[in-house]
Amino acid sequence: MNARSRWIDLDGAVNVRDLGGLPTTDGGTTRRGRILRADNLQDLTAADIRTLVGHYELRDVIDLRSDAEVRLEGPGPLTRTPSVTIHNLSLFAEGGRHTDVAADTGTEPASGAQTNSVDIAKVLPWQTRPDNSPAQDRSIGHYLGYLEDRPDSVVAALRVMTRPAGAALVHCAAGKDRTGVVCAFALEVAGVTREAIVADYAQTGERIEAILARLRASSTYAEDLDSRPADSHIPHAFIMDKFLSRVDERFGGSLEWLAAHGWADEDTEALRARLLE
Repeated sequence: MNARSRWIDLDGAVNVRDLGGLPTTDGGTTRRGRILRADNLQDLTAADIRTLVGHYELRDVIDLRSDAEVRLEGPGPLTRTPSVTIHNLSLFAEGGRHTDVAADTGTEPASGAQTNSVDIAKVLPWQTRPDNSPAQDRSIGHYLGYLEDRPDSVVAALRVMTRPAGAALVHCAAGKDRTGVVCAFALEVAGVTREAIVADYAQTGERIEAILARLRASSTYAEDLDSRPADSHIPHAFIMDKFLSRVDERFGGSLEWLAAHGWADEDTEALRARLLE
């Protein structure tokens, strides 16, 4: 990891960073090497795995991708690492009978049909202009949809982060939207300042061209991405700020939303013990 930043440079992933070193409202900072965030891990090299497992003592991977994405992309190399546990926690409303995208998005296919594409509008909500336009509101709507459709996955993901041994890594396809929401909730529980949470979300924009190049190299995501410029996906800071404000307005804040879905005081204490200096 670059000493001047939280980026972790790997050969097989481009949006990997540490949630350590962030300021809290009481003047503290989050611990390094406890929770990492990333884009898709399908292309990790042997050297990358040595870095994650050896240096960071990676023990748990929280995979937020849909069943369809996991099926279409295939098992990643960390599934063959005995010391690492993979937790598949989709943030989409999976259909149950099918593991294809039509089920993920609530549209039933013909009996026995299979689909070879992913609904990119959900995987990477379109972001076209740096203002509070309807297009931007659609991204926030998707984020709120994660909370509505899969509160079980959000709570389970945060509980994995409380495990006492080694590091936990959370990822989706780009490491931007689904990962951004789960990481924002974890940082809110830890008492990180709102400004720092928003800045962490926006930091993905520094790597957006490399992220989209990786996605375009995969048949799972390529077709719909080819016609769209990289800057249309930039994670503008105000998107996360507005999303968290909506959570405050509707639910009384992240902790209150979590409590309504089974999160307990001891969960908060455990996550803070893991993340705080």
